[in-house]
Formats: sequence, C-alpha cells, structure tokens
Amino acid sequence: MIIKQADFICSSSKAEQCPQGKLPEYAFIGRSNVGKSSLINMLTNKKKLAKVSSTPGKTRLINHFLINNSWYLVDLPGYGYAKASKNDRNSFSKIIIDYIERRKEMTLLFVLIDSRLEPQKIDIEFINILGESNIPVALIFTKTDKTGIEKLKTNIEKHKKLLLESWEGLPHIFYTSSETKAGKDDVLDYIDRINHSLS
Repeated sequence: MIIKQADFICSSSKAEQCPQGKLPEYAFIGRSNVGKSSLINMLTNKKKLAKVSSTPGKTRLINHFLINNSWYLVDLPGYGYAKASKNDRNSFSKIIIDYIERRKEMTLLFVLIDSRLEPQKIDIEFINILGESNIPVALIFTKTDKTGIEKLKTNIEKHKKLLLESWEGLPHIFYTSSETKAGKDDVLDYIDRINHSLS
C-alpha cells in the first residue's frame, strides 16, 4: 500500500464523538515513550502528522487521521506513564477502554512494544486483557535499530514465551524502526489485505 493522503480529522475524548461512517479503523497504542508518534509519521510519510514529544504521555485524546480516503489511522493515548497524575492516568484508561470496547469500526488494534526492553508487566497484562476480551490485535516491536541483534532476539523471544502462557497462538507480529523505515511495508500491506477482505 502506498499512502498518498493522510489528514488529521479530529480529536475525541469519547467513542461516541469519533467520526461517523463505516470506514475501518486501525488503532495504535503503547506504553508512553514507545515511539508511537514517530511510527505513525513514518507509516504516513509525514514528519509532523502525529506530534513527537520528548515528554511521554502527550497524546491524551483519540486522534483520527483519514488515510487515502478509505480508512482511519487512530492514535490512542499511551498507558502506564508514571509521572502523569492519578486522575490523568485514570482518564487515559477510561478513554482507551471506551474506544476499544465501544467503537465498532475498530478493525484492528496495534500494540506497540519497545524492542530494547525485556518484557514489561504492564505490556503483558494489557495484551492478555485484550486477548481475553477477544479484541483483534497485532504487535509491533519498535526501535529495532536501537539495540544489538542478539539482545533484540532475546527480548522478543522472552515476550513470545510469556504471552504463550496465556495465548494458544501469538498475534501477528511486526518489527519496525522509524529511523530506517524497517517494517513499514509489512504493516501497511497487512492493513491493505484486511481492507480488501472487508470489501
């Protein structure tokens, strides 16, 4: 898939405020500072479509971007940012849950994982909750250029092993780098295949 058009449409605090219509939506979520905004900008070929910040936890609303006039890329608030106030963390959780559980147009949820790190409890718990709730999910390991190959392999295998304690089969997995653009075509082609299966 080649993205020729990517436009910001709106920010919403509730699922009911999201755009009307029946276009498929592909949502991106991850722990704060996982590189979500950089990944979105890389996928869409727009350096400033999603705001990249050195301060984690900047995405606080559900942000819709219309892609090629045929589907929405949805940027969701991050989870698990320790420096956010308790009220902020609670509001992030409510926004996330509200969208994931109530938004019928959500076709797939991409959960981003920092490939440099060993499995984080909050990531594993979140992915397992999605599985228990039958939410369609795929995993994206980000920042794969930021660590050595052996460490990368070890971290990914540890994630897989932990998830297989709860999952019968692993979700689809992608490996990306916003710097080298690795994984870009894989993610977009996967979305394209799903879109074609829906039409």
